[in-house]
Amino acid sequence: MATQDFRPEKKISIFYPPQRVLMGPGPSDTHPRVLSAMARPTLGHLDPVFTDMMEELKSLMRYAFQTANLLTFPVSGPGSVGMEMCFVNMIEPGDKVIVCRNGVFGGRMIENVERHGGVAIVVDDKWGEPVDPQKVEDALKKNPDTKILAFVHAETSTGVQSDAKTLSELAKRYDCLTIMDTVTSLGGTPIYIDGWGIDAVYSGSQKCLSCPPGLSPVSFSERVVDLVKNRKHKVHSWFMDINLLLGYWGSSRTYHHTAPTNALYGLHEALLMLYEEGLEHSWARHMRNHKALKAGLQTMGIEYVVAEPYRLPQLNAVHVPVGVDEKEVRRRLLAEYNLEIGAGLGDFAGKIWRFGLMGTSSRVENVVFCLNALEKIFSDMGMKVERGAAEVAAHRTYAANPNTL
Repeated sequence: MATQDFRPEKKISIFYPPQRVLMGPGPSDTHPRVLSAMARPTLGHLDPVFTDMMEELKSLMRYAFQTANLLTFPVSGPGSVGMEMCFVNMIEPGDKVIVCRNGVFGGRMIENVERHGGVAIVVDDKWGEPVDPQKVEDALKKNPDTKILAFVHAETSTGVQSDAKTLSELAKRYDCLTIMDTVTSLGGTPIYIDGWGIDAVYSGSQKCLSCPPGLSPVSFSERVVDLVKNRKHKVHSWFMDINLLLGYWGSSRTYHHTAPTNALYGLHEALLMLYEEGLEHSWARHMRNHKALKAGLQTMGIEYVVAEPYRLPQLNAVHVPVGVDEKEVRRRLLAEYNLEIGAGLGDFAGKIWRFGLMGTSSRVENVVFCLNALEKIFSDMGMKVERGAAEVAAHRTYAANPNTL
């Protein structure tokens, strides 16, 4: 058999992706500075120059998470790997874990608990509503031997934010550790890991940090480090074993795996940009653009899924207007405007849209562009809309909310 027998039948040439405007639930637009950083010369993952950069990266990540945790670093893999890293290290067979589920990603936490031999005690809340602390406390009272409380801070599937501070206080009161998902919240809405007393947290590089997918920032308290060091059973994953990773991300730089060096350059640049802007300014920018988008959408009769006190500014979940073909709207936005928005997942499939205003994608021109595109498509589909009203409403909101803290 000749090598030619395995050549692709179709002629394949260099791939050039179209330039999209990413306003879905993630990824967000990657900033040109991040793309430029990733194109710099590749270094070995044990090169002393690279390891110096790793220390800066950890410092910048502690700033983003607002923590002094020494074990704060990016996992080589998407947010789902960061999630699994928390559960695989902290759970031993038979451990009880209370999991709060009010969307898709709380459900994935349950999967992780069960796959690692734990017992999931599920606290359910309606999709689009925050986790109810009273339900959590009731579950803690009924299960005094609970080891961990796990919850999603910013539920990407619904656009709702839960009260992490209150949930963490409950966990402490009942002598539990905490695992918190911040994939959508990091950089876009306030997070105070030390101030709230969170034990384990994971996020993703592709949302409000505006870095390509593939890295998961994580942070672990000393309580978690002690827990993992004193496990009765070996961690069920070699790659995600904190005991082994301590050697690479700690001071000794022991070889563990070949780290994605150029991807880490990109995350370093993204976190540097967040540091330069300032966390408070980033949070304020996301909120300012959210308010303008909301004002414009309301002129078209589009209503939000989540009650105002619990809405995520960076993930806007809205009801699809009655009689509108939601798939066709998304198709036309992509085909005619190179604009991507997100569909609903799970219980919300076919019922909602999700507009992301994350990181670099959270800017004035994207809000105005999106609103004008929606008006044109709705008008073409026979909906009664006042052309230009959405943009006017957005600009009035910007004028009422100047770009200052």
